[in-house]
Amino acid sequence: MDTVKDIQDYFSQALKHEKFVTDKSGVKTIEMINACFEADKPYIIREPNEDYIKREIEWYESQSLWVQDIPGECPAIWKAVASNLGVINSNYGWLAYSDDNWNQYNNVLKELNKNPESRRANMIYTRPAIWHDYNIDGMSDFICTNNVQYFIRDDYLVTSVYMRSNDAIFGYNNDLAWQTHVRDKLLEDLDCIYGAGPIYWNVGSLHVYERHFKFLEELRKNYITGEYNMPSHDMMHVGTERNDKKAQSLYDLKQQEIEAIAIEADETNEIKDDDNIYKL
Repeated sequence: MDTVKDIQDYFSQALKHEKFVTDKSGVKTIEMINACFEADKPYIIREPNEDYIKREIEWYESQSLWVQDIPGECPAIWKAVASNLGVINSNYGWLAYSDDNWNQYNNVLKELNKNPESRRANMIYTRPAIWHDYNIDGMSDFICTNNVQYFIRDDYLVTSVYMRSNDAIFGYNNDLAWQTHVRDKLLEDLDCIYGAGPIYWNVGSLHVYERHFKFLEELRKNYITGEYNMPSHDMMHVGTERNDKKAQSLYDLKQQEIEAIAIEADETNEIKDDDNIYKL
């Protein structure tokens, strides 16, 4: 299973080798199709904005479909995707808790209490009608999260998130914070006590927009200087184990290359970069 480090390495190398995809608006992106990894870190590239995350979760919990109800200043992206009246589809609290969306949270809670070994504990966020609903009254909000499935295995609650699309700079941070919030709420509401298991992240298109390439440049620079050391997120990793004999990732191999380059640089006072070593 890949981890966030593997995803960092993929985007860093894709930028280096200019592996770009042009989206519908003509903007370059770096895209990873069918990204599957353990969300063992709270961010991939940019540190989370904890103040905004707190406000967004508060709005989600309110279940309001009006962007004007976001506490504090409403982010420009929400205004841009809202309808002419300021309505959106993607209030994840509404999608998880509302009776109008068949109360997905309660369905999962009841299922896990009744049958802890269940494979049916599935919160469904999107809906078939989204093909019609996403652009009503000038809206542009095609729900990004398809569903989230929960498993109780070995007395741990395991979370598997499935998304059609996810921005790796800011979207991942905010979405992971929400999914961690819901996971923790389930742990409190379940009849039995379970540990917080891993959160697995599955995305049809995980991407970085051209306007954010500068952040990837910072990431690559930190790789080369050896200064990149992201802290782990303990709450997302409780109850999981690592196998020391795990096959080396691209990230690990790249780190070995960096160390070798650093040793050579000490001797020659120059940094070498072999473009032929890592191809995507």
